[in-house]
Amino acid sequence: MTTTNQSKLALIIGGSSGMGLETARRLRAEGADLILVGSKQSKLDAAKSDLEATNDGGIDTYAVDLYDRTAVERFIETLRGFSRSLDYLVNAAGTFSPKPFLDHEASDYDAYMDLNKATFFITQAVAENMKAHGGGSIVNIGSMWAKQAIKATPSSAYSMAKAGLHAFTQHLAMELGEYNIRVNAVSPAVVVTPIYGAFIEPDEIEDTLTNAFDAFHPIGRVGRPEEIAETVVFLLSDKSGWVTGANWDIDGGVMAGRN
Repeated sequence: MTTTNQSKLALIIGGSSGMGLETARRLRAEGADLILVGSKQSKLDAAKSDLEATNDGGIDTYAVDLYDRTAVERFIETLRGFSRSLDYLVNAAGTFSPKPFLDHEASDYDAYMDLNKATFFITQAVAENMKAHGGGSIVNIGSMWAKQAIKATPSSAYSMAKAGLHAFTQHLAMELGEYNIRVNAVSPAVVVTPIYGAFIEPDEIEDTLTNAFDAFHPIGRVGRPEEIAETVVFLLSDKSGWVTGANWDIDGGVMAGRN
């Protein structure tokens, strides 16, 4: 990786698409070096090419299956071998497939909890690096669904996992504050991202979400990844230096009330 001592280094889990990629784009514009983690090397290569279009170098990628314990452990060992400080961590990886509670099988449940387990131990390795280098900032991508049950999108296991991520955020803020590590979260409502590809055809995601959920939000429309990314970057930055343990709603007003 071609870097400068002045550049911040951001690790983005789930950085090849959606909110993670948009966050990478904004950090890149501010001069940060990036480590993108995703499940598919082809998507990572495309993201890297896109991000390097105006500024070459400073981007590494790792294809890691977060549901594969061996792959996760191998990546954690890589992180522990880093000599350079990891300044920012964004936990943006996710999966979402609504299903009624009574229809859930063990594999449905495991899909969410295995992802939380990978997030937990990757974050631990990053926090060790941040502690050794004097601090850092972490932002977790939570969810409105963990705060509010929506009958149209039954999501008991997903919401249980995201509620755990919210609690994780608060506990880390308390435990890591003494090491100058801030930990925050954001809770989006419906945002046009590829995560809905689990049950909507990729080329139909935008039309399906806007038609079904624009009116659901008091502000009158679904969200966009770049809107989430703007807040994530703010929470990572020193501009929010007195904010930790927060979970910000970025939801078009859904937690205020629903249409």
